[in-house]
Amino acid sequence: MKETIVGTTGTTVLSLLLAISGSGYGQGRQGDRQDHNPTQQNSPASQQQEDHRQMRDQQPAAQHQPERDSQQQRAQDARAPHQQQDQQRRPQEATTSNRTSPQQRESVQNSWHQRQVRNWPVEHRSWQQRGGYIGYRIPDSRFRAYFGQQHGFRVGRLPFLVVGGYPRFQYGGYWFSVVDPYPAYWSNNWYDTDDVYVAYLNGGYYLYNRRYPGVGLAISVTL
Repeated sequence: MKETIVGTTGTTVLSLLLAISGSGYGQGRQGDRQDHNPTQQNSPASQQQEDHRQMRDQQPAAQHQPERDSQQQRAQDARAPHQQQDQQRRPQEATTSNRTSPQQRESVQNSWHQRQVRNWPVEHRSWQQRGGYIGYRIPDSRFRAYFGQQHGFRVGRLPFLVVGGYPRFQYGGYWFSVVDPYPAYWSNNWYDTDDVYVAYLNGGYYLYNRRYPGVGLAISVTL
């Protein structure tokens, strides 16, 4: 009877030892699998790269806005001189200094009246009769855009000077000197009331009055 109890007890102890040993071995294998499984545990270097990538992707787009603003500003600065030059060339009616006082206004009237003649066909000379036009030539694209019969204006609203005895006015960024006299039958204040335009005919520039068609005054262009 004692032998049977001892044998049974020994078998039970041996079974417990084997169970404990097997459990420990299984846990060790599972730890080994976890240590070599790259999907479950990352190295410190890999984790830093992943964090850096996430921070880079999460950067707001607004951080790039200053660079775009700087590029736009440089583009605007490059266009500014061309825009300013074109604006200076654009025809515009301006209140001139000759309207600031009665004395100046009278001086302008006298300058025009001195260029009035009774026998205009005899006094007038075309550019061909003058030996050909030798002044500045307006570029064709510019002339088509701002000059010609379809672009009328009034001389009295423009800057005015007298140079060498010839009336000179500024229009479209250019100065025009009226080297021809005008007919006496034109109204005394035609430069204030009549619409005129600049034409290019037979190699030269002429000033035409819409109220008196067929009469072109020779004019010279300067910058």
